[in-house]
Amino acid sequence: MKKYRRTLLMLGIVSLVFILSACSNKPITNQSTGIWDGLIVLNFSRAIIWLAHFFGNSYGMGIILFTIVIRIILLPLMIFQTRSMRKTQEIQPKVKALQKKYSSKDRETVQKLQAEQQKLYSEAGINPLMGCLPAVVQLPIIWALYQAIWRTAILRSGSFLWLQLGHKDPYFILPVLAALATMASSWLTTKSAPETSSMNTMMVFGMPVVVFFTALNVPSSLSLYWTVSYVFQVGQTLLIQNPWKIQAERDEKEKAEADHERAVRRAIRKAKQSRRK
Repeated sequence: MKKYRRTLLMLGIVSLVFILSACSNKPITNQSTGIWDGLIVLNFSRAIIWLAHFFGNSYGMGIILFTIVIRIILLPLMIFQTRSMRKTQEIQPKVKALQKKYSSKDRETVQKLQAEQQKLYSEAGINPLMGCLPAVVQLPIIWALYQAIWRTAILRSGSFLWLQLGHKDPYFILPVLAALATMASSWLTTKSAPETSSMNTMMVFGMPVVVFFTALNVPSSLSLYWTVSYVFQVGQTLLIQNPWKIQAERDEKEKAEADHERAVRRAIRKAKQSRRK
């Protein structure tokens, strides 16, 4: 499954490189043409400016509202990913059992393991190729947002609170907030997993570090986008993947299965006793 995800992510990145290879750094104006400049970046710029007008031309508020709109549009895709992730988490004990059963590294055993894993994913209704789709979809959005602000003079020179949107945060406040929001989102997501793993730990502590150092070196507008986006994701997780609710459902299911097994053993014991009589 990891192999498929890496492949999809790489294809997405390569496709994005080809799409953006023709992009220029010319200012975005109403005369901008082409699919990328005229259709995507220009309309991103227009949307942010239009939303900012409702708050006295506060372009920071325009970016915040634009981020929320984008997250709402992506919500069905994120819900799909969340449900797929939960299914994947639930079958991890079975995956580990298969890995233990086919622990040999010879080619035939590895092929058997892959076939059994694919069968398991198919039975659980999991499509490994879809796991990274939301991340791939967001790549052009982040780049388009960056270009919309950097190539639109009024947005690049815009200010919001202590920030110059086209420049880095001088006080490192947004990078810290972005990292904390990322950690909160990752922690809530992994808390619903039936068991902890090194991958989950790396996700909780590794991703915030990556986001923090990236946010240090990009315009504060992108840091603002990430912060709002991950705060939105925290609320989204609490709403559709509440870890405490999931754990309660899991405990109830395990209790029901244990009660069923006890009832079966009791019935078998009574049946044996009746035969002896």
